[in-house]
Parts: sequence; structure tokens; C-alpha cells
Amino acid sequence: MNRTMNSPVAANAKRPRLLAVIAASTLSLLGCASPEPFQKPDMAVPSAFKASAAWKTANAQAAEVPDAWWQLFADPVLNDLQAQVVVGNETLKGNAAQLAVARAALASSRAGLSPTLGVSAGINHGVNAGGTVPTTANSLAATASWELDLWGRLASGIDNAQARLQASEADLAAARLSIQAALTQTYLSMRHAESQAALLERSVAAYQRSLELTQNRYNAGIVSALDVAQATTQLRSTQVQLIDTHSNRAQLENALATLLGKPAAALTLARTARLPAAPPVPVQLPSQLLERRPDIAAAAARAAAANAQVGVAQTALFPQITLSANAGFRGPEIVELINTPNLFWSLGTSVLLGLFDGGARQAATESAKATLEQASASYRQTVLTALQEVEDNLVIAASLQEESVLQSDALQAARRSLEISNNQYKAGTVSYLNVVTAQTTELAAERTALDIQNRRLAATAQLLKNLAGRWTPG
Repeated sequence: MNRTMNSPVAANAKRPRLLAVIAASTLSLLGCASPEPFQKPDMAVPSAFKASAAWKTANAQAAEVPDAWWQLFADPVLNDLQAQVVVGNETLKGNAAQLAVARAALASSRAGLSPTLGVSAGINHGVNAGGTVPTTANSLAATASWELDLWGRLASGIDNAQARLQASEADLAAARLSIQAALTQTYLSMRHAESQAALLERSVAAYQRSLELTQNRYNAGIVSALDVAQATTQLRSTQVQLIDTHSNRAQLENALATLLGKPAAALTLARTARLPAAPPVPVQLPSQLLERRPDIAAAAARAAAANAQVGVAQTALFPQITLSANAGFRGPEIVELINTPNLFWSLGTSVLLGLFDGGARQAATESAKATLEQASASYRQTVLTALQEVEDNLVIAASLQEESVLQSDALQAARRSLEISNNQYKAGTVSYLNVVTAQTTELAAERTALDIQNRRLAATAQLLKNLAGRWTPG
């Protein structure tokens, strides 16, 4: 009986039955190895923005937001800078490189589905067992192996890499959108600084004339030295503000150069001292927003990648089955190596199954599930943040439009007050302090009007950025 049990025939007869038992036991668990199909995390999205009613009233003629949303500001210089930033910005280059890494990772994952082939050749010199006769062994062989993806481990890995590639594509789109918005904001702030500087330059010229007039009246004995001191203080304080504004403008131009991927010395923009008008902005439904925002697309792709990783972790509990083949020639004479008597070959199947690992594989599965929960929460938070950004900027833009109208009235009143104060001072009915007060009020009112216009442009640009993020997978 022992001879029968240990005979090659009996062993060969048992091998298919052993493989059949392993296959039957593992196929019964195949359903457990497959990950659940990915679905975007549940998210309660309102049907309309809370602040949309007021904004619709203020922007009845709003139109569709184009992909090149900054063109709504109708500024040729801004359009030219936007064309430069997408090719020169170093952050975007880094994101593009990350996208290339993700593409390579996907290609690597797909390669696992294909068989691997290899060849080897060797010449070994030695002696016989007695150490007296030299021997030579020449070999030439080819090997092949192929892992059977019965449980979907490789497929889940491919799904993971594909989702990560989609996330990288969305990251690049989101980074491009963010850089375009930063460029727009910086450019508008620079033009605002120029407008402030132009206002201060006009004020300095007016205060210089007032000081000369007051000095002449003092020389004529009409006013006291106090009036001269007040006029001098007014002039010098405004000159200090002008210097600070010029400095701010220079720093903003340097920031634009950095965004373009250039040294500060390589960019010089002509001063215009003109702020563009705020363009009308459409109000879109939140569902449309979710379809357009690349940061939301990236968050959803990362959740899909985490879901696929759960499948990868689950398949680690199942056997890894590999088919292999080996064939070649082995002989003492290299010139007669490729000969039928020297031919050898083998076919085989290997099954690798870990029996005990201290719970490491189960822990990896639990970790993957926790990562999926984290990615789902991140997706929901990204959606909430996107909705908040739109709501905030709708409120800000609508409020600033109302403020702009009121501030325009305040500025007209301040100018009228200054005119009256100047006439009264020349008539000698009031002191120069009244003129200084009126001048200060008029300058503050005009600077506030410019600030409101700049803030309104900033809010509009941010709103356009939030609504214009159309994303199409590459």
C-alpha cells in the first residue's frame, strides 16, 4: 500500500483533485472578494441658492458663464496674462507632472493582466565530483507566467489607478482654475492700487494749491500760521499715502510675474488707473454647480479610488493562482545546444495562500474601509464648501452693488460740501479747519467708492470662478 501511495502515478492522480478542492472552496467565496460598485456618497443638495432671489433682482440680464470667464471683464491685458499663465505657471507644471505619474501608474496596473515572458542564457564551468574532470553546462531557456485574476485583485487595482488618474485630471483642472482666479484677483487689485494712486495724485495737486493759497493769505496777514500748518499736514499725510500705494502696486505686479513663472524684473505693465465694470453673473442651480466644479470631481474620484482599494484588500484573503511555463535547451556543447536531446520543458500551476498573518490582512481591509469613509466625508465637505462659496459671494456681490449706489450719493455730497467750504473760506466766514475737514471727507468718500468697486469686482470674479469650472475628463 505504501508503494502505491508514494508512486508518481498516485501523486499525479491526487494533484488535480487537490486543485479542484482548492478551486471549489475559493469559488464559493468569490462573491465576497468583489467590491461593491461605487456610488457617490449621498448628499442633500438644495434646489436653489438661498441668496439667489436678491441676486436675480440685481442682475436680470445675466448670461451664461463662458469657460474663459475672465473675458467678461473686457480687459485685453488680463486676457493676455491668462494666456501666459497656463503655460508658464510652475504650480500647474507640477500638477501636470503628477498627472503623468498617475497615467504611468494606470499603465503599470493594466500590465498585470498580461503574461510575463523572459529569456535566460548561461554557461557554467566546473569539475566532476572527484574534482578531476572539467565540466561545462550551457543553457538557453524561456519562461512565462500568468496570474489568474479570479478574485478581481488586479481588476480592482486597475479601478483604483483609473480613479486616481481621474482625480489627478480634476486636480489639474482645479489648479488651473485657482491660478486663473488668483491672477484675475491680483490683476484687479493692481489696477485698484493704480486708481487709488491716481486719486491721491490729484489730491496732492489740489492740496499743494491749497497750501500755496493759504501761504499767500498768511503772507498778506489774512490768516494765521495755524492755517498754514493745517494745510501742510494735509498735504504731507496724503503724500505718505501716495508712496504707500505706489509700493503696493509694485508688489502686486511682482506677484503677477511669479504667477506667470517669470522673475519680477521680466514683467512691466503699463499703468491704466482704470477698473473694469463688474460683469453680470448668472445664477445656476446647485446641481449644475456640482457638474462643473473640478474640485468636486476630484473628491468623487478619490472616493471611487478608495472603494476600489477595499476590493484590493479583500482579495488578499484569497489564494493567488499563477500559471507558469518553462522551456529550453541544456547541454555541454554550445554548438550543439539547440538539439532535441537537450530540450527540456515544464508546465505548472502554483497556488499561494497565506494561512496565518496575525490579522494583518483583515486589518488592511478595515483600514481600506475607513479610508473610504474618510474619502466620502471629504467629498461631502467639498460639496458643502462649494455651496457656501457661491452663497457667500452671491450675498457679497449683491450687497456691494447696493453699497456702490449709496456711496456714489455720499461722494457727490462730499464734493458739494468741499465746494461750499472752499467758497466760505475764501469769503472769510469759516476757518481753514473747515476746508481740511471737507477735503478729508471728500478723499475718504472717493477712496471708499474705489474700495467698494474693487471688492465688488473681487466677489464677482470669485463667483465666476465658482460657477465657471466646467470640467471634461481628458
